[in-house]
Amino acid sequence: MLICVSVSHRTTGFDLLDRLSAATEDLVATELLEPDADGAVMLSTCNRVEAYLDVPSDAGEHAIAAVEGRLAAAAGLPLEDFRANAEVLTGDHALRHLFSVASGLESLAVGEDEIAGQVRRAYDAARVAGTTTPVIDRAFQRASKVSREVRSATQLGHQGRSLVQFALDLAGHRVTDWRAARVLVVGTGNYAATAIASLRGLGVADIAVYSKTGRAHSFAAKYDVTPHHDLAEAIRSAEIVITCTRRYTVTAADVPDPGTRRLVIDLGMPRNVEPEVAELAGIELLDLRIIGMHASLPELAPELAARDIVQTEADRHTAEHLAAPAIVALRRHVFDALDAEIARAEDRATTPEEAAAATEALRHLAGVLLHVPSQRAREAAARGAIGDFEAALDAVHGIDLAPQAERPATPLRAAEPDARADAAS
Repeated sequence: MLICVSVSHRTTGFDLLDRLSAATEDLVATELLEPDADGAVMLSTCNRVEAYLDVPSDAGEHAIAAVEGRLAAAAGLPLEDFRANAEVLTGDHALRHLFSVASGLESLAVGEDEIAGQVRRAYDAARVAGTTTPVIDRAFQRASKVSREVRSATQLGHQGRSLVQFALDLAGHRVTDWRAARVLVVGTGNYAATAIASLRGLGVADIAVYSKTGRAHSFAAKYDVTPHHDLAEAIRSAEIVITCTRRYTVTAADVPDPGTRRLVIDLGMPRNVEPEVAELAGIELLDLRIIGMHASLPELAPELAARDIVQTEADRHTAEHLAAPAIVALRRHVFDALDAEIARAEDRATTPEEAAAATEALRHLAGVLLHVPSQRAREAAARGAIGDFEAALDAVHGIDLAPQAERPATPLRAAEPDARADAAS
């Protein structure tokens, strides 16, 4: 069973989220593998910290309690305080949430492009650490597929949405002329590259980069910007500072020339800019807390269409899981008969070519015969009637599947109005 323990900007304030993000920055999936958890993935982005677990259905409560305690202890929070600011999702709800997160529907800027890559990297890290399971593999690989489908099938995929772009749109009300602006980007990761692309789209020509890790020179050469190796000097030459790094923070001591007017955009979680910087004369700080206050977008038709895709794909994923035992049993039954027929055909064949042709024809026939029943099994699972399909297998083919109590006998989703039609009307 898939479980998600989530703390995000939707469930808590940015101060607590920042604290939790900083505390779990180096937490890896292996540290979440309590005795009751078979697999785990740790996801941390600019607006959420989430742990995904694969646990036996009868151990869910113990696994949830264990991961809540682990995350609360890492952040130095009383367990009850953590639980009051966390959301726990299980089974189909956790799966649908993962699809929605990967598609950018739970982001600060709805539909942001970067989140799919962050989800994929979290999954890749778990694979390297050896903490994935077949359940987690299927869920995260399907989530990646769903995110691509959402981008290609809805307007969200054509609007170039990103947290960086959203922040720059907000900053545009404070910038007289982007083409004449001097901008410093602090950091050399994916967000830094996105920031540079977005700035160039606004016509910014004077872009510099600083990195404490020593990557500024190679990064600057790649993206044709100016490298800096002293943070104070880099800030002194900039009117706008954009921070997007998880490695260090900008402090008040790093900001020279008190009183000089500067706009600082902090895209880091945990925060890249200490709160004291905002108290300096001339500094205006635009951080994720402020960005989040402006990011509540109306329920537009493209988003409704995207959510419908997420729901449909989650239902399909679950239906395939519920139908799998019946489909596997039917395939085994047919393939056993196929093997026997292939053996007889090979015995009767007079040449190797004749035997190969007969084998190919029999395998093709088996595939044709299995296609429709397999589809019917998934459809039965989707409407809560997989038990009827299994009974039919027993009646027609003598295939007896032991009852599986975990599989629900109710439809995956009740009939409901078409949200897109409602929005259009």
